[in-house]
Amino acid sequence: MPTSTEVRLDITGMTCAACATRVERRLNRVPGAAASVNFATETAVVRGPVRLPDLVAAVEAAGYGARPTGAATAERDARRLRPRLVVGIVAAVPVVLLSMVAALHFPAWEVVAALLAVPVVTWCAWPFHRAAALNLRHGAATMDTLISLGVIAASLWSAVALLRGRGDTYLEVGVVVTVFVLAGRVAEAAVRRRAGAAVRALAALGAKDALRIRPDGAEERVPVTALAVGDRVVVRPGETVPSDGRIVDGRSAVDASLLTGESVPTEVGPDDPVVGGTVAVGGGRLLVELDRVGADTELARIGRLVARAQDGKAAVQRLADRVSSVFVPVVLGLAAVALVGWLVAGDPERAVTAAVTTLVIACPCALGLATPTALLAGSGRGAQLGVLIRGPEVLERMRRVDTVVLDKTGTLTTGRVAVRRVLPLGGADEAEVRRLAAAAEHDSEHPVGRALAGGPRVADRFEAVAGGGVRADVQGTTVRVGRLGWLAEEGVAVDTAAPFVAAAEATGATAVVVARDGAAVGVVEVADAVRAGAPEAVARLRALGLDPVLLSGDNAGAVDAVAAEVGVVEAFAGASPQGKLDRVRALQDAGHVVAMVGDGVNDAAALAAADLGIAMGGGTDAAGAAADLVLVRDDPALIATAVRLSRATLRTIRGNLFWAFAYNAAALPVAMLGLLNPIVAGGAMAASSVLVVGNSLRLARFRA
Repeated sequence: MPTSTEVRLDITGMTCAACATRVERRLNRVPGAAASVNFATETAVVRGPVRLPDLVAAVEAAGYGARPTGAATAERDARRLRPRLVVGIVAAVPVVLLSMVAALHFPAWEVVAALLAVPVVTWCAWPFHRAAALNLRHGAATMDTLISLGVIAASLWSAVALLRGRGDTYLEVGVVVTVFVLAGRVAEAAVRRRAGAAVRALAALGAKDALRIRPDGAEERVPVTALAVGDRVVVRPGETVPSDGRIVDGRSAVDASLLTGESVPTEVGPDDPVVGGTVAVGGGRLLVELDRVGADTELARIGRLVARAQDGKAAVQRLADRVSSVFVPVVLGLAAVALVGWLVAGDPERAVTAAVTTLVIACPCALGLATPTALLAGSGRGAQLGVLIRGPEVLERMRRVDTVVLDKTGTLTTGRVAVRRVLPLGGADEAEVRRLAAAAEHDSEHPVGRALAGGPRVADRFEAVAGGGVRADVQGTTVRVGRLGWLAEEGVAVDTAAPFVAAAEATGATAVVVARDGAAVGVVEVADAVRAGAPEAVARLRALGLDPVLLSGDNAGAVDAVAAEVGVVEAFAGASPQGKLDRVRALQDAGHVVAMVGDGVNDAAALAAADLGIAMGGGTDAAGAAADLVLVRDDPALIATAVRLSRATLRTIRGNLFWAFAYNAAALPVAMLGLLNPIVAGGAMAASSVLVVGNSLRLARFRA
């Protein structure tokens, strides 16, 4: 019986966006199905009362393959194409040398070149021939049609010339087209393989096992898949909370920055909720009773947000495919016109020559090189500058971006707490307050304590109080460093410190009080530090015509303080992962084309949903996998560099495509009239390829 469900399928055999459209149309014919097919990730999502066998049968009826997601389609594509690419390169090099270098023309060299070219234009080029035939069955034409047509035309002409014993061969045309396009397809498969890595990276963040308390009170180590609601688990310092729950006993600090964006660990105690995937960083042991496990956890929910955001991202049709559906039929028609016209004129030899030359001159060598060479040059230069670009569709989206949403923690700030200011009290000086705090916190494991610690160990009887602070004997005096409330409980006079603590917390900083022998001697403000160059990075984005927006899960005081320091006018605080996703979509609904910059798990869904996702290199694997651009270094200035490089690369691709088609448009009429010798046609095609490659190589001189 069909049931209301959501089915995810890996689709095999798609070579362009038109294929995805055909698969989607066929799936939507299944009763009750609402399907969306993403060409970029080669996946289909079908919702409704449907059965898997019916969906697979529908896809196969359209001429493609389908299987439940998880079968690593892109990886199989890469493995299938790599051997063909290797064989093609090995055979193509001598073919090109024999064809282009007259000094190598020994007796019967054409036969040797033909024998080497046969496996390239048949077995190596078979994926293109098969896809072209499949498209032909559906009355469509794509890049595969152009590639297959060009390879076959050059090969047949060469075969006729060899059999007749006269005429020029164009074996190098077929092998060069095959090798270059295969190389591009292998690179595309690698990009698609990374597209599904976001959800896998999210899963890797969670704990693999947990220390569960048995009914008899004994502890046992079990895999997280064995946990159930109501189980009690122990979380020690440095361990990851295995699932969502509530603290039954113990106090500690929990680092939730990957999930919430909070830069400073949160103090937790009995009855406080904790989320799976967060890390206990304080000195206390926690006993947690689980209330959500498996697919119901917050981490799993974020994973689903990422997956659904990727599903909703429209596939961008490649620029060459947009015109190939018209270009190929036109070329075939022109070749037929040339053939019939010269036959009617009574010149059969010129008829064949004109028709074949028309096909040869239309061979998409330059067209096939236009995108891969520019992408290779642009991405190579980007890697040198610290910017990784994931495919030509990224560049097309970058061109339209008008709004850049910036995460705070780890993007504009370092993500690490540091001392921002020291305020001495009661006649003490700043150096004395720093010395006492550093000495008392020397052995602390708390992140705030580590920010204060330093110098040689001079403290005795060190004691850490979970949720409060530290107590130590420093050179005969009792020094306490910690929360205002805890020091008051310890009998310390903190009235003079209270206003400074309140003022610091209003700006989002964490304030600790330093006391000596029962009296407060200073307040130390600790906060997430703004990255060097962040204000300049924001200014560069404005100079590029982009509107920066700050969006963070941190508190309003911290967010407003960072926004003021870096020069962002529009800022939003307290955003959960869902809130960040909703904010990005709200901007899109308002007509903006949005780029999202982030580094944490809490940013992953927003990165995937944005028109362009940009991940900071020091962030999580989940953020990097969900992004379209990855900045290798944690330098916000690279955001503007990425924008400029993307625009430059896209301009180069568009220029390449223009020249590739302009060359065809100018040469085709000459070929049809029989005025163009096939040798000249081959030379012109080679010249157009050199022009395209040379134009792409200009990107190597791009300056940051």
